[in-house]
Amino acid sequence: MATQGALAIRHAGKIYDPEGVHVVALDDVSVDIGAGEFCVIVGPSGCGKTTLLNAVAGFDQLTDGEIVMDEQLLASPGRKLLPGPDRMVVFQHGALFPWKTVLWNVACGPIAQNRMTPTEANEKARELLGRVGLAGAEKQYSGELSGGQKRRVEIVRALMNDPKILLLDEPFRALDALTKSVVQEYLLELYDYSRKTVFFITHDLEEAIFLADNVVVMTTRPGRVKKIVRVDMPRPRTHEVTTTDRFLQLKSELGAAIHEEALRAFEAGERELA
Repeated sequence: MATQGALAIRHAGKIYDPEGVHVVALDDVSVDIGAGEFCVIVGPSGCGKTTLLNAVAGFDQLTDGEIVMDEQLLASPGRKLLPGPDRMVVFQHGALFPWKTVLWNVACGPIAQNRMTPTEANEKARELLGRVGLAGAEKQYSGELSGGQKRRVEIVRALMNDPKILLLDEPFRALDALTKSVVQEYLLELYDYSRKTVFFITHDLEEAIFLADNVVVMTTRPGRVKKIVRVDMPRPRTHEVTTTDRFLQLKSELGAAIHEEALRAFEAGERELA
């Protein structure tokens, strides 16, 4: 089990352009994520999900509150935090080097950081690629891969750096439903293997329930925590759980909360257009 990667978000707030437009993206957000837990954030567009992820990653600064990792202050107002290998991010749009092979893309991080020799990194890369069904794809280039294969390579590459926390910002959004279901199971295969702390953003409620230990529902802007629901389904999971009574109960409970916020977001947009 993971011994590192506990994340405490305490009264986090973020205001963009405080002296001008004054957009409140986050307001008094508090979430505790235990080491090795899989936490999924859901909510309407503009609720601050990505802003929160960016603050954890070190891409953005908080206006209020703090973020603590393993009891060490990570972010607070005025604190310049840089991205680091302890927090690896997988974005919506891929960032593989297209002129390099799959094996090079996956192994380059720990080699460049002198944490592994090329032989060690290549061996580890092949092991992880095999765990996500990509054994034999090491010599291919990203242009030869499907969307689902690219996503798997990017997640494996992030794990190769041995982060404390894996941050994923809607990584499967562009995939079709069938491909998405397969890639989700591969992600859980890697999660069960590594037990890294995962901070995952999605608009897909079924995806959130299938993957998560905890689902955090955010309100429409300003983003606050509306509800946190524990997903009390055993692991390992396959997509067969999506037809169980408990899954459907959780979907109903969370769906009602998200629908309420979606209506508020829609009504707010209508008022702005009026």
